[in-house]
Amino acid sequence: MLTQRELPSYTYEDYLLWEGSWELLFGVPYAMSPAPTYIHQRISHEIARLLSEALDECEHCQAVLPVDWKVSDDTVLQPDNMVLCYQPTENYLTKAPSLIFDILSPSTAGKDRVSKFNIYQDEGVNYYCIVDPDSKVAKVYVLKDGRYIKLLDASDETVTFSLKDCEFDFAFAKIW
Repeated sequence: MLTQRELPSYTYEDYLLWEGSWELLFGVPYAMSPAPTYIHQRISHEIARLLSEALDECEHCQAVLPVDWKVSDDTVLQPDNMVLCYQPTENYLTKAPSLIFDILSPSTAGKDRVSKFNIYQDEGVNYYCIVDPDSKVAKVYVLKDGRYIKLLDASDETVTFSLKDCEFDFAFAKIW
């Protein structure tokens, strides 16, 4: 068995050369395959639609689908749905989104619940929603004093998200 020092470590420059869909966490590549299921994509579509509608009146924030977020030279993530309260200046994100929704799948659940949870918390993402299509429950976390606190397990509840320049209600019952 290889030790941690013997394992290969990759960077953003390596990542740019790969075919297919990948994420890079602390130098370790994760294939984003198989492709998301129909249910996953339907839920993501509904989240995007609801966020877009909710942000229609906000001049500073926008709903965004997966795009590279270069956290560091060895960590590149692609959250399922995001709200940005700034205008990116690159083809990828360099600053933390204000709100992230990640939809669980069998191949990503552990990474979403642990690794990405910790990265989002450390990077200052204000809200993190972990959406479980099987149980139809979204765990909603808010950042308080640098740590995530669970607000609630939402299935048919409406949650008010207070972002830097806008506030909106999000009806979780509509995503299932």
